[in-house]
Amino acid sequence: MRHTVLFFLGLILAQPVGLWAKPVEFKADHPEQYTVKKGDTLWGISAKFLKDPWVWPTVWYANPQVKNPHLIYPGDTISLVYVDGKPQLRLNRGRPVVKLSPKGHIVPLNRAVPTIPINVIKPFLSRPYVVGKDELEKAAYIVRPVGEHLITGAGDSVYVRGQNNGKYSDYVIVRAGQTYVDPLTKEVLGYEAKYIGDTRLVRQGDPAKHALINTSREVLIGDRVIPSNQHQFMDNFIPQVPDKDLRGNIIAVMDGLTQIGQNQVVVINKGRRDGVKVGHVMGVFQEG
Repeated sequence: MRHTVLFFLGLILAQPVGLWAKPVEFKADHPEQYTVKKGDTLWGISAKFLKDPWVWPTVWYANPQVKNPHLIYPGDTISLVYVDGKPQLRLNRGRPVVKLSPKGHIVPLNRAVPTIPINVIKPFLSRPYVVGKDELEKAAYIVRPVGEHLITGAGDSVYVRGQNNGKYSDYVIVRAGQTYVDPLTKEVLGYEAKYIGDTRLVRQGDPAKHALINTSREVLIGDRVIPSNQHQFMDNFIPQVPDKDLRGNIIAVMDGLTQIGQNQVVVINKGRRDGVKVGHVMGVFQEG
């Protein structure tokens, strides 16, 4: 099964998805320089200079003298310069001001500013999964709870069969959901795996014993168990326009919602084999 389904952050209510190929336009009141502060996002910084933040890579100058020039940290300064009449946004790596005192402090390592407010959308992006039919059928499964329970949930333990090795310690419980079908070709693109909860391996064996860490709904016999690190979420990406014309359709909305709005997650019928990459920004339109 080819995984061609992509989760998208819903920006506006619409159906078909297509490319917005617009020229780079700077805001009339754009700053000549901006110093990155804690709490900034790449999207927000882009919007200070550009009318369309997703064209940032078009004018971003990756200074080879700076380690990781694509990552921006608090204290860095971004300057607008013109080279041969063309605008460029350049990075000057700054150093944050540290106030010294005689006391000891635990200071977290400086992290790059995120692209968008990750805390807003991470609960959505880290929960739903798209899998192939074989992936669910071959996954380990819950055979029964440990002890007698009317409802099995967080704090309880369960027995799991089909777990062939103890390579992982943390797992996700999922349940088969809807089938994702291309509305035009009728090709089956993948299957929804609904998030049920998180579980941790307590004892290997057949069956193995798992402890339920947290759950979003009741855990049932037959629910599937997959390693949680199989589906990593990338929280640092560069918003960019696709390098070719991409047109597709929204085919599903997470959690069965009928109204789609900002910060909601939808599924489209395009993915890796179509040239879709993490960070691609697309316009959403309705047929008139």
